[in-house]
Amino acid sequence: MAGSTFGTLFKITTWGESHGKALGVVIDGAPAGLPLDEQDIQSFLDRRKPGQSRIATPRKESDLVQILSGVFDGKTTGTPISLLVPNTSQKSSDYSEIASYYRPGHADYTFDAKYGFRDYRGGGRSSGRETIGRVAAGAVASKILGRMGIALTAYTRSIGPIEADLSHFDRSAILSTPTCMPDPAADELACAYLKECMTEKDSSGGVVECIISGMPAGVGDPVFEKLDANLSKAIMSIGAVKAVEIGDGLRAAAAKGSENNDAFHMEDEKIVKKTNHSGGILGGISDGSPILLRAFFKPTPSIFRKQETVNKAGENITVEIKGRHDPVIVPRAVVVVESMAALAVLDACMINMSSRLEYLTDFYSQKK
Repeated sequence: MAGSTFGTLFKITTWGESHGKALGVVIDGAPAGLPLDEQDIQSFLDRRKPGQSRIATPRKESDLVQILSGVFDGKTTGTPISLLVPNTSQKSSDYSEIASYYRPGHADYTFDAKYGFRDYRGGGRSSGRETIGRVAAGAVASKILGRMGIALTAYTRSIGPIEADLSHFDRSAILSTPTCMPDPAADELACAYLKECMTEKDSSGGVVECIISGMPAGVGDPVFEKLDANLSKAIMSIGAVKAVEIGDGLRAAAAKGSENNDAFHMEDEKIVKKTNHSGGILGGISDGSPILLRAFFKPTPSIFRKQETVNKAGENITVEIKGRHDPVIVPRAVVVVESMAALAVLDACMINMSSRLEYLTDFYSQKK
Protein backbone atom coordinates (compact mmCIF):
# COMPACT_ATOMS: atom_id res chain seq x y z
CA MET A 1 0.00 0.00 0.00
CA ALA A 2 1.44 3.36 -1.06
CA GLY A 3 0.48 6.64 0.58
CA SER A 4 1.19 6.00 4.26
CA THR A 5 4.00 8.59 4.39
CA PHE A 6 3.52 12.34 4.88
CA GLY A 7 6.02 15.19 4.82
CA THR A 8 9.25 16.20 3.08
CA LEU A 9 11.86 16.95 5.76
CA PHE A 10 9.81 16.14 8.85
CA LYS A 11 8.46 12.87 7.51
CA ILE A 12 6.15 10.34 9.14
CA THR A 13 5.05 6.84 8.12
CA THR A 14 2.06 5.39 9.98
CA TRP A 15 1.26 1.68 10.16
CA GLY A 16 -1.20 -0.76 11.70
CA GLU A 17 -4.87 -1.73 11.58
CA SER A 18 -7.84 -1.37 13.91
CA HIS A 19 -7.83 -5.02 14.96
CA GLY A 20 -4.18 -5.90 14.42
CA LYS A 21 -1.66 -6.36 17.24
CA ALA A 22 -0.63 -2.71 17.33
CA LEU A 23 -0.49 0.62 15.52
CA GLY A 24 2.29 3.15 15.32
CA VAL A 25 4.43 5.61 13.44
CA VAL A 26 8.03 6.16 12.41
CA ILE A 27 9.17 9.80 12.46
CA ASP A 28 12.15 10.67 10.28
CA GLY A 29 13.67 14.15 10.38
CA ALA A 30 13.16 15.09 14.03
CA PRO A 31 16.18 17.15 15.13
CA ALA A 32 18.44 15.95 17.91
CA GLY A 33 18.23 17.54 21.35
CA LEU A 34 14.46 17.79 21.90
CA PRO A 35 13.52 16.70 25.45
CA LEU A 36 10.94 13.96 24.88
CA ASP A 37 9.30 11.26 26.94
CA GLU A 38 6.25 9.05 26.59
CA GLN A 39 4.05 11.40 28.63
CA ASP A 40 4.58 14.18 26.06
CA ILE A 41 2.95 11.89 23.51
CA GLN A 42 0.45 10.23 25.85
CA SER A 43 -1.22 13.55 26.68
CA PHE A 44 -2.16 13.89 23.00
CA LEU A 45 -3.26 10.26 22.60
CA ASP A 46 -5.48 10.54 25.68
CA ARG A 47 -7.47 13.25 23.89
CA ARG A 48 -8.46 10.85 21.07
CA LYS A 49 -8.80 7.51 22.83
CA PRO A 50 -12.23 5.85 22.87
CA GLY A 51 -14.64 5.21 25.73
CA GLN A 52 -14.26 8.53 27.54
CA SER A 53 -17.82 9.87 27.36
CA ARG A 54 -21.40 8.97 26.59
CA ILE A 55 -21.02 10.31 23.04
CA ALA A 56 -18.01 8.13 22.17
CA THR A 57 -17.68 4.49 21.19
CA PRO A 58 -17.79 2.17 24.24
CA ARG A 59 -14.60 0.45 23.03
CA LYS A 60 -12.09 0.71 25.88
CA GLU A 61 -8.44 1.16 24.92
CA SER A 62 -5.70 2.59 27.12
CA ASP A 63 -3.70 3.51 24.01
CA LEU A 64 -0.43 3.54 25.95
CA VAL A 65 2.49 4.60 23.76
CA GLN A 66 5.94 3.03 23.77
CA ILE A 67 9.03 4.81 22.42
CA LEU A 68 11.07 2.13 20.67
CA SER A 69 13.88 4.24 19.19
CA GLY A 70 15.22 7.71 18.57
CA VAL A 71 15.36 8.87 22.20
CA PHE A 72 18.27 8.48 24.62
CA ASP A 73 18.68 9.99 28.08
CA GLY A 74 15.40 11.84 27.62
CA LYS A 75 16.35 13.60 24.37
CA THR A 76 15.86 12.90 20.68
CA THR A 77 19.00 11.61 18.98
CA GLY A 78 18.26 12.78 15.43
CA THR A 79 17.64 9.21 14.29
CA PRO A 80 14.17 7.83 13.38
CA ILE A 81 11.72 7.84 16.27
CA SER A 82 9.57 4.71 16.33
CA LEU A 83 6.36 4.79 18.40
CA LEU A 84 4.07 1.82 19.11
CA VAL A 85 0.58 1.59 20.64
CA PRO A 86 -0.76 -1.95 21.27
CA ASN A 87 -4.39 -2.84 20.57
CA THR A 88 -5.88 -4.45 23.69
CA SER A 89 -9.66 -4.51 23.15
CA GLN A 90 -10.26 -6.06 19.74
CA LYS A 91 -13.64 -7.74 19.23
CA SER A 92 -13.20 -8.96 15.69
CA SER A 93 -16.24 -11.26 15.95
CA ASP A 94 -18.41 -8.11 15.93
CA TYR A 95 -17.34 -7.62 12.32
CA SER A 96 -17.31 -11.17 10.91
CA GLU A 97 -20.73 -10.68 9.30
CA ILE A 98 -19.62 -7.68 7.20
CA ALA A 99 -16.97 -9.73 5.40
CA SER A 100 -19.69 -10.71 2.93
CA TYR A 101 -21.18 -7.27 2.14
CA TYR A 102 -20.32 -3.60 1.71
CA ARG A 103 -21.32 -1.14 4.43
CA PRO A 104 -22.87 2.10 3.11
CA GLY A 105 -20.60 5.10 3.66
CA HIS A 106 -17.50 2.96 4.36
CA ALA A 107 -14.47 2.09 2.25
CA ASP A 108 -15.37 -1.63 2.07
CA TYR A 109 -16.32 -1.58 -1.61
CA THR A 110 -13.49 0.70 -2.72
CA PHE A 111 -10.88 -1.41 -0.88
CA ASP A 112 -12.16 -4.53 -2.65
CA ALA A 113 -12.22 -2.67 -5.97
CA LYS A 114 -8.60 -1.57 -5.50
CA TYR A 115 -6.94 -4.55 -3.81
CA GLY A 116 -9.31 -7.45 -4.41
CA PHE A 117 -9.05 -8.16 -0.68
CA ARG A 118 -9.69 -6.28 2.55
CA ASP A 119 -9.31 -6.50 6.31
CA TYR A 120 -12.96 -6.25 7.33
CA ARG A 121 -12.24 -6.12 11.08
CA GLY A 122 -13.33 -2.62 12.07
CA GLY A 123 -12.30 -1.18 8.73
CA GLY A 124 -8.67 -2.26 8.93
CA ARG A 125 -6.40 0.47 7.61
CA SER A 126 -9.32 2.83 6.93
CA SER A 127 -10.45 2.72 10.57
CA GLY A 128 -10.33 5.81 12.74
CA ARG A 129 -7.72 4.03 14.86
CA GLU A 130 -5.25 4.67 12.04
CA THR A 131 -5.06 8.22 13.39
CA ILE A 132 -3.14 7.03 16.46
CA GLY A 133 0.13 7.29 14.53
CA ARG A 134 -0.77 10.76 13.26
CA VAL A 135 -1.53 12.02 16.77
CA ALA A 136 1.62 10.51 18.27
CA ALA A 137 3.74 12.19 15.59
CA GLY A 138 1.75 15.40 15.94
CA ALA A 139 2.63 15.51 19.64
CA VAL A 140 6.32 15.56 18.73
CA ALA A 141 5.79 18.19 16.02
CA SER A 142 3.76 20.36 18.40
CA LYS A 143 6.51 20.26 21.01
CA ILE A 144 9.08 21.40 18.45
CA LEU A 145 6.76 24.17 17.26
CA GLY A 146 6.26 25.25 20.85
CA ARG A 147 10.00 25.84 21.14
CA MET A 148 9.64 28.06 18.05
CA GLY A 149 6.83 30.12 19.57
CA ILE A 150 4.12 28.55 17.39
CA ALA A 151 0.98 27.19 19.10
CA LEU A 152 -2.04 25.30 17.76
CA THR A 153 -5.53 25.27 19.26
CA ALA A 154 -8.24 23.07 17.76
CA TYR A 155 -11.81 22.71 19.00
CA THR A 156 -15.28 21.66 17.88
CA ARG A 157 -16.96 24.57 16.12
CA SER A 158 -20.24 22.77 15.46
CA ILE A 159 -22.07 19.44 15.71
CA GLY A 160 -25.07 19.05 13.44
CA PRO A 161 -27.07 22.30 13.71
CA ILE A 162 -25.48 23.31 17.05
CA GLU A 163 -22.67 25.87 16.73
CA ALA A 164 -20.37 27.18 19.45
CA ASP A 165 -20.71 30.89 20.26
CA LEU A 166 -17.10 32.09 20.12
CA SER A 167 -18.01 35.24 22.05
CA HIS A 168 -18.22 32.82 25.01
CA PHE A 169 -14.88 31.16 24.14
CA ASP A 170 -13.54 29.18 27.11
CA ARG A 171 -10.25 27.47 26.30
CA SER A 172 -10.47 25.18 29.33
CA ALA A 173 -13.81 23.84 28.09
CA ILE A 174 -12.12 22.31 25.04
CA LEU A 175 -10.54 19.65 27.25
CA SER A 176 -13.38 19.35 29.77
CA THR A 177 -16.57 19.14 27.67
CA PRO A 178 -17.59 15.84 26.01
CA THR A 179 -17.89 17.60 22.64
CA CYS A 180 -14.61 19.58 22.91
CA MET A 181 -16.60 22.77 22.34
CA PRO A 182 -15.15 25.99 23.82
CA ASP A 183 -18.70 27.05 24.73
CA PRO A 184 -20.22 25.03 27.64
CA ALA A 185 -23.78 26.11 26.77
CA ALA A 186 -23.42 24.89 23.19
CA ASP A 187 -21.87 21.68 24.51
CA GLU A 188 -25.04 20.91 26.48
CA LEU A 189 -27.21 21.53 23.43
CA ALA A 190 -24.95 19.38 21.25
CA CYS A 191 -25.03 16.51 23.77
CA ALA A 192 -28.82 16.65 23.80
CA TYR A 193 -28.87 16.63 20.00
CA LEU A 194 -26.55 13.61 19.89
CA LYS A 195 -28.74 11.80 22.41
CA GLU A 196 -31.63 12.28 19.98
CA CYS A 197 -29.50 10.91 17.15
CA MET A 198 -28.59 7.84 19.20
CA THR A 199 -32.23 7.24 20.15
CA GLU A 200 -33.06 7.37 16.44
CA LYS A 201 -30.16 4.99 15.67
CA ASP A 202 -28.50 7.76 13.70
CA SER A 203 -25.32 9.87 13.76
CA SER A 204 -24.11 13.42 13.16
CA GLY A 205 -21.38 15.33 11.39
CA GLY A 206 -19.71 18.55 12.43
CA VAL A 207 -16.86 21.03 12.06
CA VAL A 208 -13.44 21.27 13.75
CA GLU A 209 -11.74 24.66 13.74
CA CYS A 210 -7.99 25.12 14.28
CA ILE A 211 -6.05 28.31 15.00
CA ILE A 212 -2.27 28.42 14.48
CA SER A 213 -0.75 31.40 16.29
CA GLY A 214 2.80 32.71 16.36
CA MET A 215 3.41 31.81 12.72
CA PRO A 216 5.94 34.20 11.13
CA ALA A 217 5.38 35.71 7.70
CA GLY A 218 7.17 34.09 4.77
CA VAL A 219 6.61 30.34 5.26
CA GLY A 220 5.28 28.32 2.33
CA ASP A 221 5.80 28.39 -1.43
CA PRO A 222 3.82 30.11 -4.18
CA VAL A 223 3.04 27.25 -6.59
CA PHE A 224 2.60 23.52 -5.86
CA GLU A 225 3.86 23.66 -2.27
CA LYS A 226 1.51 26.38 -1.06
CA LEU A 227 1.12 26.35 2.72
CA ASP A 228 -2.68 26.32 2.44
CA ALA A 229 -2.52 23.54 -0.16
CA ASN A 230 -0.36 21.36 2.07
CA LEU A 231 -2.49 22.09 5.13
CA SER A 232 -5.56 21.14 3.08
CA LYS A 233 -3.94 17.89 1.98
CA ALA A 234 -2.99 17.10 5.57
CA ILE A 235 -6.53 17.69 6.83
CA MET A 236 -8.30 16.06 3.87
CA SER A 237 -6.23 12.92 4.46
CA ILE A 238 -8.10 12.39 7.75
CA GLY A 239 -10.88 9.85 7.35
CA ALA A 240 -14.42 11.35 7.13
CA VAL A 241 -13.23 14.89 6.26
CA LYS A 242 -15.19 16.09 3.24
CA ALA A 243 -14.11 19.74 2.98
CA VAL A 244 -11.52 22.22 4.29
CA GLU A 245 -11.75 25.99 4.60
CA ILE A 246 -8.93 28.50 5.12
CA GLY A 247 -9.94 31.90 6.48
CA ASP A 248 -13.34 32.98 5.17
CA GLY A 249 -13.36 29.93 2.90
CA LEU A 250 -16.63 29.59 0.99
CA ARG A 251 -17.77 33.04 2.11
CA ALA A 252 -14.98 34.59 0.03
CA ALA A 253 -16.74 33.40 -3.13
CA ALA A 254 -19.79 35.50 -2.27
CA ALA A 255 -17.83 38.58 -1.12
CA LYS A 256 -16.69 41.63 -3.06
CA GLY A 257 -13.00 42.42 -3.36
CA SER A 258 -13.47 45.47 -1.17
CA GLU A 259 -14.94 43.22 1.52
CA ASN A 260 -12.48 40.35 1.20
CA ASN A 261 -9.19 42.26 1.02
CA ASP A 262 -7.30 42.63 4.31
CA ALA A 263 -5.89 46.14 4.73
CA PHE A 264 -2.26 46.44 5.87
CA HIS A 265 -0.99 49.01 8.36
CA MET A 266 2.01 49.63 10.61
CA GLU A 267 1.76 48.71 14.27
CA ASP A 268 4.73 48.74 16.67
CA GLU A 269 7.01 49.01 13.63
CA LYS A 270 5.57 45.85 12.12
CA ILE A 271 3.39 45.27 9.06
CA VAL A 272 0.08 43.79 10.24
CA LYS A 273 -3.43 43.37 8.83
CA LYS A 274 -6.59 45.04 10.13
CA THR A 275 -8.68 41.96 9.30
CA ASN A 276 -7.92 38.32 8.55
CA HIS A 277 -10.28 37.16 5.81
CA SER A 278 -7.33 35.35 4.19
CA GLY A 279 -6.87 33.14 7.24
CA GLY A 280 -3.19 34.02 7.64
CA ILE A 281 -2.03 32.91 4.19
CA LEU A 282 -1.58 34.98 1.01
CA GLY A 283 -0.29 33.48 -2.25
CA GLY A 284 0.43 30.20 -0.48
CA ILE A 285 2.75 31.95 2.02
CA SER A 286 2.06 32.80 5.67
CA ASP A 287 1.44 36.52 6.26
CA GLY A 288 2.15 36.66 10.00
CA SER A 289 -1.51 36.62 11.08
CA PRO A 290 -3.03 33.63 12.88
CA ILE A 291 -3.78 30.80 10.46
CA LEU A 292 -7.42 29.75 10.65
CA LEU A 293 -8.72 26.51 9.13
CA ARG A 294 -11.83 24.38 9.40
CA ALA A 295 -12.35 20.68 8.75
CA PHE A 296 -15.85 19.47 7.83
CA PHE A 297 -16.63 15.91 8.94
CA LYS A 298 -19.40 13.72 7.58
CA PRO A 299 -21.69 11.81 9.98
CA THR A 300 -20.39 8.50 11.30
CA PRO A 301 -21.37 5.99 8.59
CA SER A 302 -21.84 3.12 11.06
CA ILE A 303 -25.44 3.57 12.19
CA PHE A 304 -27.71 0.94 13.69
CA ARG A 305 -30.62 1.47 11.33
CA LYS A 306 -31.56 -0.92 8.54
CA GLN A 307 -29.73 0.07 5.36
CA GLU A 308 -29.75 -1.14 1.78
CA THR A 309 -26.55 -2.48 0.24
CA VAL A 310 -25.07 -5.23 -1.92
CA ASN A 311 -23.22 -8.39 -0.91
CA LYS A 312 -20.16 -9.89 -2.61
CA ALA A 313 -22.41 -12.24 -4.55
CA GLY A 314 -24.00 -9.21 -6.21
CA GLU A 315 -27.33 -9.50 -4.40
CA ASN A 316 -29.36 -6.57 -3.06
CA ILE A 317 -29.73 -6.98 0.70
CA THR A 318 -30.78 -5.10 3.85
CA VAL A 319 -28.32 -4.95 6.78
CA GLU A 320 -28.18 -3.82 10.40
CA ILE A 321 -24.62 -3.00 11.43
CA LYS A 322 -23.31 -4.24 14.79
CA GLY A 323 -20.22 -3.29 16.77
CA ARG A 324 -19.03 -0.29 18.81
CA HIS A 325 -19.30 3.05 17.04
CA ASP A 326 -19.18 6.79 17.78
CA PRO A 327 -22.43 8.71 17.18
CA VAL A 328 -20.19 11.59 16.08
CA ILE A 329 -16.55 11.60 14.97
CA VAL A 330 -15.81 15.25 15.63
CA PRO A 331 -14.80 15.41 19.36
CA ARG A 332 -12.17 12.68 19.03
CA ALA A 333 -10.99 14.18 15.73
CA VAL A 334 -10.14 17.56 17.26
CA VAL A 335 -6.65 16.44 18.29
CA VAL A 336 -6.20 14.69 14.93
CA VAL A 337 -6.81 17.96 13.06
CA GLU A 338 -4.46 19.75 15.44
CA SER A 339 -1.78 17.09 14.93
CA MET A 340 -1.97 17.05 11.13
CA ALA A 341 -1.82 20.85 11.04
CA ALA A 342 1.27 20.74 13.27
CA LEU A 343 2.97 18.23 10.98
CA ALA A 344 2.28 20.33 7.87
CA VAL A 345 3.40 23.59 9.49
CA LEU A 346 6.61 22.16 10.98
CA ASP A 347 7.56 20.58 7.66
CA ALA A 348 6.97 23.92 5.90
CA CYS A 349 9.08 25.76 8.48
CA MET A 350 11.96 23.32 8.05
CA ILE A 351 11.80 23.60 4.25
CA ASN A 352 11.74 27.39 4.56
CA MET A 353 15.21 27.40 6.14
CA SER A 354 16.70 27.08 2.65
CA SER A 355 14.64 29.86 1.03
CA ARG A 356 17.28 32.60 1.58
CA LEU A 357 21.03 32.51 1.27
CA GLU A 358 21.47 34.46 4.49
CA TYR A 359 19.56 31.82 6.45
CA LEU A 360 22.30 29.35 5.53
CA THR A 361 25.28 31.69 5.72
CA ASP A 362 24.20 33.23 9.03
CA PHE A 363 23.77 29.80 10.58
CA TYR A 364 26.96 28.22 9.31
CA SER A 365 29.13 31.30 9.80
CA GLN A 366 28.41 30.98 13.52
CA LYS A 367 29.92 27.49 13.44
CA LYS A 368 33.39 28.80 12.51
